[in-house]
Amino acid sequence: MRRSVAFLAMAVVAMTLSACEQGGSTATSSFNVPVEYHTLDNGLKVVLSPDDTSPTVVVAVYYNIGFRIEPRDRTGFAHLFEHMMFQGSDNLGKMEFIKLVQSNGGILNGSTRFDFTNYFEILPAHKLETALWAEADRMRGLAITQENLTNQQGVVKNEVKVNVINQPYGGFPWLDMPQYANENWYNAHNFYGDLEDLDAATLEDVQAFFDTYYSPNNAVVVLVGDIDSAGALAMVEKYFGDIEPSEIPEMPDISEPRQEQEKIFSKTDRLANRPALAFAYHMPERNTPEYYALGLLDQILLQGDDSMLHQHLVQEKGLTGGVGGGINMLGNMFNYNGPMLWMGSLFHDSDVPADTIMQAVNEVIERVRTEPVDQATLDRALVKLRSGLYDSMGGFFGFGRADLLAAFALFDDDPARINQLEAEFTKITPALIQKTAQEYLRPTNRTVLTVEPEAGEVQRPTG
Repeated sequence: MRRSVAFLAMAVVAMTLSACEQGGSTATSSFNVPVEYHTLDNGLKVVLSPDDTSPTVVVAVYYNIGFRIEPRDRTGFAHLFEHMMFQGSDNLGKMEFIKLVQSNGGILNGSTRFDFTNYFEILPAHKLETALWAEADRMRGLAITQENLTNQQGVVKNEVKVNVINQPYGGFPWLDMPQYANENWYNAHNFYGDLEDLDAATLEDVQAFFDTYYSPNNAVVVLVGDIDSAGALAMVEKYFGDIEPSEIPEMPDISEPRQEQEKIFSKTDRLANRPALAFAYHMPERNTPEYYALGLLDQILLQGDDSMLHQHLVQEKGLTGGVGGGINMLGNMFNYNGPMLWMGSLFHDSDVPADTIMQAVNEVIERVRTEPVDQATLDRALVKLRSGLYDSMGGFFGFGRADLLAAFALFDDDPARINQLEAEFTKITPALIQKTAQEYLRPTNRTVLTVEPEAGEVQRPTG
């Protein structure tokens, strides 16, 4: 299904571009997402996006708390709390939320990211009220008990062991790189959680966390699908409207200092059988012209077999079988709200030195820093970016659209920003691409991390 959506999006974009003057970069599409935005008296943000192409509805509840600002000495706490949200509430027992959704023909999930924790259900449209009632029930009164906490501490610790500690390349590079590249603790701690910190979480910690962050004035409810807007808004008001808001603490300083010197680290992995390498550059501030320019540079340099890094490292030099990465390895370039890295990573044979690979990376990066990209390259990057954007918004029964709407509501108080994205990218010129590359893709803004399969001491970031 996702391939079909991507193909259709590519066709639409290609037709749009062909209708424009040759060599121009001002092509736009008529794609427009319906957006209705409301705020309840208790501060809950509500975004409605009707779409009657399928008799389904996405119910997404996003809380403006992610692992970036979890409490010190409680690493992994935001993720732990995500698990707690499925352990029962005032009117639903342990795991009954999941059973309720599945028995009504739906699917559901939740996740913890840099700047939010989200929960969503995709259901037949006539089950909208059921989902809203259940989500409001756990926002109103989660079952916070010692039994549930102890159980989920064990679940999360096992998840860390399975996905990171006992996994070859576990956490590489999505979990590792932020700890090496960033200086501010909020951006540089172990987001998955150290086992000692997970054990140290108390029932009082959990209750205080819930009372503070899982409140209507720190959340957004997004509905995408076959809905009647007036009726849907009335349901949200009915079930969420009388939940009391909380006093949200002031946001901590999560800014990063300008990096002035390249950082190079190496770690060993007793389970790995080949070396690995990752490189990362600090991103421009979100929503600036340079931010959108680096989004296009990502397409030019890293995304797809036609990308410059793939062509040079894989096709021309044969240094690796593939190179991947992008902006925000735990989402996309839109759904975060703070410092971020543009990152690339690859695996390679042991007889290929890391220095040789980085020399080849430098050759590509310096090309975009010293020479403006041609218009054809920029136009192709726009086509690729639009295709990915349309694929995201149309995929998974509309959840991709709900995700963007939630992020723009939480971080910008402007979910209609979703309809401005294409215009921001089409403003970008080859000159701005080069200027952005010169500042943000400079070697002194880079962190390089290598993984070696041999046993030995692991080098950790200092500071």
